Amino acid sequence: MKIDAIAMGRSLRDVPNLVREIEDCGFTGVWFTESGRTAYTGCTAAALTAEHLDIGTAIAVAFPRSPMVTAQVAWELADATDGRFVLGLGTQVKAHIERRYSAAFEHPGSRLREYVLAVKAIFRAFQGDEPLDFHGDFWNFDLMPRMWSPGPIDTPNVPVYIAAVRPWSARMAGEVCDGIHVHPFHSMRYLQEVVLPAVHEGAASAGRSPDDIAVVCPVMAILGDTEEERVKARAETRLRIAFYGSTRTYSGVFDLHGWEGTADRLHELQRAGDLEGMAATIADEMLEVYSLESSWDGLADALVEKYGGIADRIVMYDASANWSFGAGSLDRWRDVTAAVTKAT
Repeated sequence: MKIDAIAMGRSLRDVPNLVREIEDCGFTGVWFTESGRTAYTGCTAAALTAEHLDIGTAIAVAFPRSPMVTAQVAWELADATDGRFVLGLGTQVKAHIERRYSAAFEHPGSRLREYVLAVKAIFRAFQGDEPLDFHGDFWNFDLMPRMWSPGPIDTPNVPVYIAAVRPWSARMAGEVCDGIHVHPFHSMRYLQEVVLPAVHEGAASAGRSPDDIAVVCPVMAILGDTEEERVKARAETRLRIAFYGSTRTYSGVFDLHGWEGTADRLHELQRAGDLEGMAATIADEMLEVYSLESSWDGLADALVEKYGGIADRIVMYDASANWSFGAGSLDRWRDVTAAVTKAT
């Protein structure tokens, strides 16, 4: 099991130093999110800095970009990293796609599936394995003059992962993708009873082994050696769970545990701007189910106990908020990454 860091909302100027520290701490990879800042620019800065880190998007928003544009960027990053780049894609939610990006969102599952297949077809055309001739319900590509192709590279098998919460998307990941990004808002029960069985079902339908699909799990960790530190971390994590849980399409993550209606309540509180009420909705039992609380010394054992044998990679979520690099924490993270690596 590999242990990764995440760069969330970091200034592009800060990325090279951050990546050096992440690498120095013994992490195996770094993932870049896409919110106010694009994921690909951070990956580019990291690709030109890191010596051995895996670098990926977790996730890049698919629909506002043509699969051709995404494939071109991913191809260059794969080449720049000697094959250490992972393309992670996701749908985002309808309101953002239609109102922030002014892009189409209809049939998001089928659209994302076709997107992945189109990107992989474009990769094969870049490499010269086959002519570009992809025709689907949403995209069509059949023109690739030699002068407009980036040409073959030494590492053409660019892994494509998708973010998935609900069973349909998880099945699709198993069918056509190389990996799945589990949502930070997950429980082990939801992972084991809903997500992974769907991944396995999708893999079986395509004649693939489930072992061929990497499972990446972000970890919302409540860290601290003092009660004061943990109280602060609990409050931050409680609000983060409330924020993610307010997305009503994720209601199944609550419902499986018997907390029906929680997503609807959180959604209404968010619409009213009641952040305090949202946080208060997340009971202590929910906090325990959806996050991991530990001292620094106990963190490695807790991670291995919870995710060992299930996740191929764990991602210490929200690096910019839950922890920061510096004189003291560098040594702490070195100890944690070394212990996780040794144990797995």
